[in-house]
Amino acid sequence: MENGRAKDAARLTPPLTEEELVAVTIGERQPLNSTIYLAPYDPAWPSLFTRLEKQIREALGDAVLLLEHVGSTSVPGLSAKPKIDVVLAVADSSDESSYVPALEERGYTLRVREPDWYEHRLLKPPDVAANLHVFSAGCEEIDRMLLFRDWLRTHAGDRLLYEETKRELAARTWKYTQNYADAKTEVIRAILARARRNRG
Repeated sequence: MENGRAKDAARLTPPLTEEELVAVTIGERQPLNSTIYLAPYDPAWPSLFTRLEKQIREALGDAVLLLEHVGSTSVPGLSAKPKIDVVLAVADSSDESSYVPALEERGYTLRVREPDWYEHRLLKPPDVAANLHVFSAGCEEIDRMLLFRDWLRTHAGDRLLYEETKRELAARTWKYTQNYADAKTEVIRAILARARRNRG
């Protein structure tokens, strides 16, 4: 999930053009021009999240309103790109001064700024392959990420469907990782629709 619109919760809006991808990226954007590597589920992934959680809570204290492990690495048994996805809710994600400097002091780097998509920000930690997604508390994207994760954790059929779809797409060559994430939108929509119907 290189520009952040979820990694394993691909954005459900039209894919970004290359120009749009470059516009929201801070620093140089590196093309992939390759297939996607999916690692078998690693039982160490939750402990890597715990390590990141500790860093973030120590840096931000009470500014952390929600902090969760999301994406494929948060679903036991599911293969994934070996990159931990974390979602953080703060009072106002557009107010970068309230959280970015404290994270930068811990070595985090702000890589994505998307004011037109829920004021999403994405930071990279210094010592773990991970994406820290920041939204304002109450953002519907957070609810979607958590619903998708929780559904896959408890519904083996959709977990298998999602994994098979990812494997088929990962075998293709993509210019950017985000293009692969965008290609998963159709299956994610279908799974989320089932999850929402079940939730009532």
